[in-house]
Amino acid sequence: MNSAILLPAALLVVWTLLILMWMASTRLPAMKQAGVDMGARPGGMGRDLEGLIPDKVNWKAHNYAHLVEQPTLFYAVVGIIALTGTGDVQLNVWLAWAYVILRVVHSLIQTLWNYVPARFLVFLISTGVLFVLAIRALLAAAQS
Repeated sequence: MNSAILLPAALLVVWTLLILMWMASTRLPAMKQAGVDMGARPGGMGRDLEGLIPDKVNWKAHNYAHLVEQPTLFYAVVGIIALTGTGDVQLNVWLAWAYVILRVVHSLIQTLWNYVPARFLVFLISTGVLFVLAIRALLAAAQS
């Protein structure tokens, strides 16, 4: 088993939860300031807050959503690689760390600056890294 690859995945989980806490700590006060009553509209969704609270506050929610989308594929890929224990272990771990670092950079761009061209470039690079990891996971699963 390749357990070294689990550390970057665990870090990304912690990062996602930190973004969740940051989102809540900025969004709830902004909602209160805007006079938003969470109980007034049953079934309301986060996207209903667009235009009601500052964009900079919503950026954290957008990033949290992004962190629970594509990274779910990363967790599956890491699990496959860890369980099979095949392939170039060091390269797989390096790629996993690269993916996590790129996702953290993506988060920082989106939550602090939100300059879409920079954010999109980091997203494309991280997706490429994930694609390479996914192919390596497929090959590892096929060999075991």
